[in-house]
Amino acid sequence: MKRIALPAVFALLAGCMISEETPPAPGTSPVDQAAPAESTGVQTGGIRMIPIHTPKGDFRVWTKTVGSNARIKVLLLHGGPGGTHEYFEAFDSLVAPFGIEYIYYDQLGSYYSDQPDDPELLSVPRFVDEVEQVRTALGLDKNNFYLLGHSWGGILAVEYALAHQDHLKGLIISNMMMSIPEYNDYAEKTLKPSMDPKVVAEIAALEKAGRTDDPRYMELLVPNFYCRHFLRMPAGQWPDPVNRLFRHLNLKVYAPMQGPSEFHASGILEHWDRFGDLNRIAVPTLVIGARYDTMDPAHMERVAKALPRGRYLYCPEGSHMSLYDDQRTWFDGVTAFLHDSDAGSF
Repeated sequence: MKRIALPAVFALLAGCMISEETPPAPGTSPVDQAAPAESTGVQTGGIRMIPIHTPKGDFRVWTKTVGSNARIKVLLLHGGPGGTHEYFEAFDSLVAPFGIEYIYYDQLGSYYSDQPDDPELLSVPRFVDEVEQVRTALGLDKNNFYLLGHSWGGILAVEYALAHQDHLKGLIISNMMMSIPEYNDYAEKTLKPSMDPKVVAEIAALEKAGRTDDPRYMELLVPNFYCRHFLRMPAGQWPDPVNRLFRHLNLKVYAPMQGPSEFHASGILEHWDRFGDLNRIAVPTLVIGARYDTMDPAHMERVAKALPRGRYLYCPEGSHMSLYDDQRTWFDGVTAFLHDSDAGSF
């Protein structure tokens, strides 16, 4: 069978063809030519390219602030790793009317930010330091700063809280277990047995042979796994922001850290586990789980109980992308948490 490159495989997953977009030059963002310097006073629609210092050099990351609220400013940490802010765009319809300020942000290596091709930058502590530099540049502090992390962003949010919670007003962990070994165990003991054994066997054979770039790999995973546990819609009906997420996914970040797919983790994050440290996070924290998620909802509820000031939000119709397939539950829960925390009634 003819093979295709992994980016094309993920385009197949999104149910769309790769667009004719001109890719950015290596190590740069696609908005480099269009983004004016902040010092010029030119209006940019809330967009700022923030300088980031790393051990491997200086780069820039893309942010966009929407709305204005002196007490509630939510920095959004996207999934992946190597994903984009784009799938959070539902916030424009479901959060903006509540007067909450939120900040889109593409992490270093993601599509709208610089994309240095250096594996040494792919470490959790380096990403945490990046978030801290973004916070400082945006002037966020404990009087207004909420951090919302979805999927991989949930790992990053928790790591940030453990290192810098003195700057946080509140935290949201969405659809991310606090133990990758438990995540893999849940996939092995609960999700895989619910699938056709022949499909599971063929997926395993392709992975063992190192053939995850074979189109057959995603042909099996999309209907049998992604459309059941990632986003519960036919792939051809997935919302445009989700399709763009996959079209722009940086596999040079995603694959080394996560592995070849969402089926299980096998990369740098494979042994990550912070469940035992949750009692150190003292800020109000919302934990979101979903019935059909790749993440065990019972584990997510235990996470909320392990936190000194935790609240659990369950999405009964949702999967990993419950902000789309159980949208009202997810957004109502998030906005209620933000207002309750701000009012001191949490």
